[in-house]
Amino acid sequence: MNPVLIVLPILLILMFDLGLEFKLKDVTALAKHPKAVWIGLVAQIIILPLIAIALGKIFNPAPYLFVGLVLIACSPGGSSSNIFSLIAKGDVTLSVTLTALSSVITIFTIPPIMMYVMNISGFEAVSHIQLPVGKLFMQNIVLVLLPIALGMIVKKLRPKFAAKAKKILDKAAFPALLLLATVFFIANRETIIENFSSLTLIITIMILAAMGLGTLLAIVSGLGSKQRKTIVIEVGMQNAAQAIAVASSPFVFNNNQIAVPAIIYALMMNVILLTYIGKYLFKRKKQYETA
Repeated sequence: MNPVLIVLPILLILMFDLGLEFKLKDVTALAKHPKAVWIGLVAQIIILPLIAIALGKIFNPAPYLFVGLVLIACSPGGSSSNIFSLIAKGDVTLSVTLTALSSVITIFTIPPIMMYVMNISGFEAVSHIQLPVGKLFMQNIVLVLLPIALGMIVKKLRPKFAAKAKKILDKAAFPALLLLATVFFIANRETIIENFSSLTLIITIMILAAMGLGTLLAIVSGLGSKQRKTIVIEVGMQNAAQAIAVASSPFVFNNNQIAVPAIIYALMMNVILLTYIGKYLFKRKKQYETA
């Protein structure tokens, strides 16, 4: 089975789910205190891709893995980060706003970054594939912007239906991603197994470095504990479905191997961030037991 037949519907559903969550009034409220939003966006859209490029130059993986590494770094957010922020008692409004804004902004930032990375990685010379910027832009419009907008419209016009749909989609999101990862692993198991150890190291360093720099920016800027936790989670969690859609789409790269870093990233980000929020859950449990 071609993974693209699964990843495209999953990405549409996840972005529609995000639209059901998004509230324009939340953005208005955060606009009065934009510091946290700006820090989160800078960390997601600028710092993480720069870290990925630096690690790609240091470790020098195969060109298609270099491109895939930066691609997942350029694909921020997803509804999972909102759930993690909720569990960690972070700023959920900030989380949803960052996820929505970064998803829209990266429609415009992914093409130029990927063109640059293809050039410095040697991918274009090896594979003789040129990035179809126009098709990539239009695909992201269709798969990201339109479903988010549709979700917002449905929530506005049919709030009761939207609430029911969101409950179902929230429960279905993780199993859908698990299905995608399984199908993709089966289709590309040799490449994944061959590069698992080296990519796991690179991706772990990338996630921890991004979370550390996000924390540092938040502390220096004087943000509160809730906002700091949210920024760390938002920076660490990436949209693997979006990265796989770009990599495997017949309209863009049409290369499943480019999506290998996204699969390994999805695994490592959950391990690292579950460990991160686990300390807050453990702390609250101890406080409850001693109360």
